[in-house]
Amino acid sequence: MKNITIKTEYITLGQFLKLSDCIATGGHAKFFLQEEQVWVNGESENRRGRKLYDSDIVKVDGHGEFQVERSALS
Repeated sequence: MKNITIKTEYITLGQFLKLSDCIATGGHAKFFLQEEQVWVNGESENRRGRKLYDSDIVKVDGHGEFQVERSALS
């Protein structure tokens, strides 16, 4: 499982897919989610605006499993 670190309280699924290198640009998120299976915390998800928080687990077919990790604030 790969950790994806964010600096904000949450990240949207569309932004997350780009940050985790599953898609090349944020514009691909809508089409990617229509074609590929994505699970958030074990539940199927296809909304690019879904908010992901610290410790959420995201599984993307063909790309692997990721955990959202919030960086410590300074």
